[in-house]
Amino acid sequence: MFDIGFFELLLIGIVGLLVLGPERLPIAARTAGLWIGRIRRSVANMQREITSQLEAEELRQKLAEQQRKLDEGVGRVRQEVEQGQRQLDEGVGRARHEVEKTLGSDEARRGTARATSDDSTPTDAASPDAASSEQASVPHSPQPDDPAPAKHFDAVSPPADPPPRPADDLPAPASGTEDKDSNTR
Repeated sequence: MFDIGFFELLLIGIVGLLVLGPERLPIAARTAGLWIGRIRRSVANMQREITSQLEAEELRQKLAEQQRKLDEGVGRVRQEVEQGQRQLDEGVGRARHEVEKTLGSDEARRGTARATSDDSTPTDAASPDAASSEQASVPHSPQPDDPAPAKHFDAVSPPADPPPRPADDLPAPASGTEDKDSNTR
């Protein structure tokens, strides 16, 4: 900082001794030392604060860079998801169209099957296509000839009988009917 060597310090000491005298020189030296210490601490604190500010700024820049990269990644994933959703919607639309097309042809077949069954032609009514399409359109309901549907119970079975009590828990015999073996002992 200052380029002060031994000779300059010696010169300052001699001038101080002459100006202040031997009685005030130690007090002045102590005061000067305190001021120099305070200045050094202030400079050190300022250096630490500047260093911490620079580190904080570097961290903010790194954080901003990571946030930017993360936002780009999220944007790409969002685009991919939206594209997948569009493809899925298109696939569902095509499948729905195919199902409607198939159902439309089934309804046309049912219409012709009903028209032929109204004409009372037994060969058309007995065809497996007509029977299967008619079964598909009418839900199965129990007929009087059908046995009753099996009932399924999900109820818990009743608890089993409690286990028999041990002989210790049995009531004692009446006073007049004691065991013969217990009297002989």
